[in-house]
Amino acid sequence: MSRRLVQTPQPPYYAVIFTSVRSGNQDGYLEVAGDMERLAAQQDGYLGHETARNRDGSGMTISYWRDEEAISAWRVNAKHRLARKLGNERWYDEYELRIARVEHAYSGPRTMED
Repeated sequence: MSRRLVQTPQPPYYAVIFTSVRSGNQDGYLEVAGDMERLAAQQDGYLGHETARNRDGSGMTISYWRDEEAISAWRVNAKHRLARKLGNERWYDEYELRIARVEHAYSGPRTMED
């Protein structure tokens, strides 16, 4: 069985939590999303991401980063800035972005003794 969850280092590290509701216009979204995944993976301090989407268009992507400096560098990346602009103009009816410091992390499955 292949692992589907990101293996992160021992905390602390950071999580950028992006929740959204997509609009009816998704023209070009998949191409840009794929480009952003590849670009993020090349960024210093990027640890990985996990994503889930409901049939109603709501969803969440959580990206993991070594530190706040890595998040800031990603935020000002020119290609990422353009993708965010397109998201605001075309692909999302609403979204929230939250940044959290991960202090504790556990893996499972857990046993009854845990």
